[in-house]
Amino acid sequence: MGDFNLALVIVAIIVCVLVFIFNLYLLVNYQHPDDANQAYFPKFVVVLGLSVAAISILMLPADVANRQACRHAIYNGACNLTLPMKDLWLAIYIIDAILVFFIIPFAMFYYEGDMDKSVWKRMKSSLLWVITTAVVCALVLGILYGLVGKVDFTVRHLSSSTEPFPSNWDFTSGQQCVGSGARQCSAYSASDSSETKWTMRTTFPEYVVALATIVGSVLFTIFGGVGIACLPLGLIFSFIRRPKAVITRSQYIKEATELSKKARELKKAADTLHQEERNGNKGRKWRKNVKTVEKELLLLEEDVKALEEMYPQGEKAEASWAMTVLGYLAKLVLGVLGLIVSVAWIAHIVIYLLVDPPISAFLNEIFIKLDDVWGLLGTAAFAFFCFYLLLAVIAGAMMLGLKLVFITIHPMKWGATLMNSFLFNVGLILLCSISVIQFCATAFAYYAQATAAQEIFGHTLQSLRGIKYLYKYNVFQIGFIVLAGLTFVYYSAFGWRRKKPSGRFQLST
Repeated sequence: MGDFNLALVIVAIIVCVLVFIFNLYLLVNYQHPDDANQAYFPKFVVVLGLSVAAISILMLPADVANRQACRHAIYNGACNLTLPMKDLWLAIYIIDAILVFFIIPFAMFYYEGDMDKSVWKRMKSSLLWVITTAVVCALVLGILYGLVGKVDFTVRHLSSSTEPFPSNWDFTSGQQCVGSGARQCSAYSASDSSETKWTMRTTFPEYVVALATIVGSVLFTIFGGVGIACLPLGLIFSFIRRPKAVITRSQYIKEATELSKKARELKKAADTLHQEERNGNKGRKWRKNVKTVEKELLLLEEDVKALEEMYPQGEKAEASWAMTVLGYLAKLVLGVLGLIVSVAWIAHIVIYLLVDPPISAFLNEIFIKLDDVWGLLGTAAFAFFCFYLLLAVIAGAMMLGLKLVFITIHPMKWGATLMNSFLFNVGLILLCSISVIQFCATAFAYYAQATAAQEIFGHTLQSLRGIKYLYKYNVFQIGFIVLAGLTFVYYSAFGWRRKKPSGRFQLST
């Protein structure tokens, strides 16, 4: 057992180091050239936030592996686990909440502050926003914790008489317990009136995690439900809309001229909006115009990229076209694999969570069989399915950002991502990662049984006063399935069409 625990600790340390290095690699390659050699604090927050999100997802497989250290014990408390998983869960999610509600907003306010102001004035303005948020959050949390920060467990009151210690143990199907009479244990013969509620106050850290999970669950249901459908279908339809052949030089010049005209129109519209912002005319119509310009700019950038793909230039034009073809083939393969994973997720939610009693354990049984093949194979598959949900959340946020006015667009682009977009997406990932873990702990309850995550997310959260009904009636799971189904229908009907920039800007006067 000691060797197992030592190996687990070593693997955990190596994984944490690799996660940090990988996130640093993402930051360096995704950052915009304008942010090079500056904005060091937002960059630190981005790397820290991505690392916390990734580690929180990986902690559930680690929790399952940590449970294996006591698999030969009579009960879990009969041995000392190497990793204090419950304390680690609470610590990682308190850090998560601090990053989402305080540090990331401060970094965004500071980064987006008026560059004409001094550093101190930008920090002062950002601190005022964060302090106001902290006071409001503290008051809300304190009031809610004082009023309804309790858990109600349904228990059954059992009592029995004493019997002399038997000289031999003779148990059969008709004699399950010691004693005479009904030949059944008290738990079987107890009446319905023996059920009662046992109320106790939960700890404040667990309550903070629970409320953060509710907020994240709402976003996860919306973005995850949409994203689990549009993520694979987007890749597949990208292959369908791919350029079929290289265009001629005359066609290239004609298309480039049209795009340059569109770019000048966008530049003029953006200058007008910037002038209105300086004049203080930031009403509802102004925000709508900004959203329209952002959307048209994204579509224009996609058209520019498509034109560059259809007419590769330079000495390595043929090699560039070959890489373009291979890239779209890779999208098709990844899209098909992603579609299989999405269908497996939806099927698992329906047959294991929504049907009572469950028809089958489905993915739980697959993970257990994979563990029998090789110790970490099931754990790796388990981690992959959890990470896939996070990718679906980002894909859903991007799709809804293009469709809905009240959702800000924050695209992630290789070599062209500004720090405010980085911070927004990191905050979204952190907020939804709590819900992803809770969702996975529920969906894979059979595989992740007897873990610290089950204790926090399975028992305390689902018995918390005022919140338990959301989980009792599967509100989030049903919403997830409904949105996924609607998105599948919508994307199948309209997702294959390529939307062109409209060029209509309703600028305020």
